[in-house]
Amino acid sequence: MKKVLILGGGFAGVEAAISLQKSGLFNVTLLSERDYLFIYPISIWVPVNGIDIEDAKLPLASIQKAYPFTVIIDTIVAIQSTENKVVGIKQHYEYDYLILAIGAEKVGHPGIENTLSICGKPIVSSQVKESLDTLISRKNGKIAIGFGGNPKDKSAVRGGPAFEFAFNVHHYLKKLKIREHFAISFFAPMESPGARMGDKAPAMIGKMLDNAGISQHYGKKIKEFQKTSIVFEDDKTIEADLIMFIAASKGNSIFANSGLPLNDAGFVKIDDNCKVENIENIFAIGDAAAIDGYDWVAKQGHIAELMGRNAAYNIIQTEKGNNSRKGYHSHLNILCIMDTGNGAAFVLRNHKRAILLPLPIVGHWIKKAWGWYVKASKTGKFPRIPGM
Repeated sequence: MKKVLILGGGFAGVEAAISLQKSGLFNVTLLSERDYLFIYPISIWVPVNGIDIEDAKLPLASIQKAYPFTVIIDTIVAIQSTENKVVGIKQHYEYDYLILAIGAEKVGHPGIENTLSICGKPIVSSQVKESLDTLISRKNGKIAIGFGGNPKDKSAVRGGPAFEFAFNVHHYLKKLKIREHFAISFFAPMESPGARMGDKAPAMIGKMLDNAGISQHYGKKIKEFQKTSIVFEDDKTIEADLIMFIAASKGNSIFANSGLPLNDAGFVKIDDNCKVENIENIFAIGDAAAIDGYDWVAKQGHIAELMGRNAAYNIIQTEKGNNSRKGYHSHLNILCIMDTGNGAAFVLRNHKRAILLPLPIVGHWIKKAWGWYVKASKTGKFPRIPGM
């Protein structure tokens, strides 16, 4: 059996491993720094005591029981693409096919160590909770929430979780009956954050933030983060006891000396079939890949999973000697349930339409149900719903 090596245990890597293991044609190995899949879309509830951080973790061992691919916990230090070899701290790994699902790194800002992010390492979600708990214990505080951009790759921006966090914090403080003692600010360097969700989205989200008493600061680049403030390019500041900031992403630094083709932001260049340009046996999926498409394209978990399934399918067909291939371009969209703590908004954007639909109360429980579905479907306890 030929060896398929998958780097990364996130949504993209796990989906590729499952699909390849189902075929029974390969020796499938998944390398990850963590022994669990972290379900980032539901981790927004960790800081507001909606769930425990362990509830956002799905052990890879639980997935293995249904799809027995090999899991190795190791940290990758080099990719030697011309030698079909990956170097880890523990050992070297050889492969016939390599799938890069290793994720991305964050764009740096001066003083970014003064911020916390719900889209960073999983442990940081607990640190955000601890910081928020400290403010709640004293019953007052200033909270600043925002996200950054990457002009070299506009798909590498995650604003949705920042909006979700803002609304969930507002709802949580209101439920505790101390909301009036907190100042909440939302900031972003672009003029119209949320515009990738559709032309009407910025105004609708702005109205939602206004209704929640959350001030908005847009259109100015971030100069630096200080311990208790954000400084913008015009030297105006926002004071804050807690800064939750989701930096835009850039390509993983491990790609720099790998011999792989990269775009200006450091992501791996691929074709529509997720195959790395000019390299026949390496595929890149999810946050590792340079995704081409519309101006509004965003890197999301369901697109990462689709890329994982497609990469697996294309490898399988290659080995079978078939010419059939599956691409990702025609499936690009933005699809999410943007949770507000006591409801949600349904977001759909593709090349035909843009929908932002309020879902009071029921939306929150739909997202809760989705969290259960992710765990059940990936462990073989519930059938996979097409497109989800």
